[in-house]
Amino acid sequence: MVSENKYSVLLPTYNEKENLPIIVWLLNKSFTENSYDFEIIVIDDGSPDGTLDVAKQLQTIYGDKKIVLRPREKKLGLGTAYIHGIKHATGNFIVIMDADLSHHPKFIPKFIEKQKEKDYDLVSGTRYSGDGGVYGWDLKRKVISRGANYVTQVLLRPGASDLTGSFRLYKKSVLEKLVQSCKSKGYVFQMEMVIRARQFGFSIGEVPISFVDRVYGESKLGGNEIFQFAKGLLFLFATT
Repeated sequence: MVSENKYSVLLPTYNEKENLPIIVWLLNKSFTENSYDFEIIVIDDGSPDGTLDVAKQLQTIYGDKKIVLRPREKKLGLGTAYIHGIKHATGNFIVIMDADLSHHPKFIPKFIEKQKEKDYDLVSGTRYSGDGGVYGWDLKRKVISRGANYVTQVLLRPGASDLTGSFRLYKKSVLEKLVQSCKSKGYVFQMEMVIRARQFGFSIGEVPISFVDRVYGESKLGGNEIFQFAKGLLFLFATT
């Protein structure tokens, strides 16, 4: 049965030439096996490693209806990457995820099924509920992530178990409204998206996922992530 919905995957990339062919293959497999209509929008921010060249090769393999290239000249941030991607998305649902293989496309059909259960406005992958989990992180990183999540739960009571994750399914109109209302950057951006969703009264479904630390390349989180997170959390606490 062919779905009447179309799912646009936004893939912001920066130095992901090794990962991109794998993630695209997995996405194609996941969508086609479940007969879902889809497109993958690659938003490359001027990667010096040739990610865009790889994306062009993938476009010749899968076709320009499935692989849509919308590059930018330099790194301009996640929020603007989503705004840029949404403009070009032809689907009525948007999937956001990392291109570094930390998010496995096999979970997307579960997101879609969960969304249909109660017509959720957004479905979030959670590492902290059910059989979700994190693999490849050292204890320090796990403690920081869990601690950040816990403090946020206490201060903001968002009604979602995983706030800093970036593997989600949105109704396109909902994502548009959230992105335009968010002020944060970096690590806090994904968290603000969920907080604002609650403010607007959007419904949130959750699917347990396993998160695997990046396979190829360096993690892009800098040493000041905890400071930025704390600053962003205080901003949200003061304004929500």
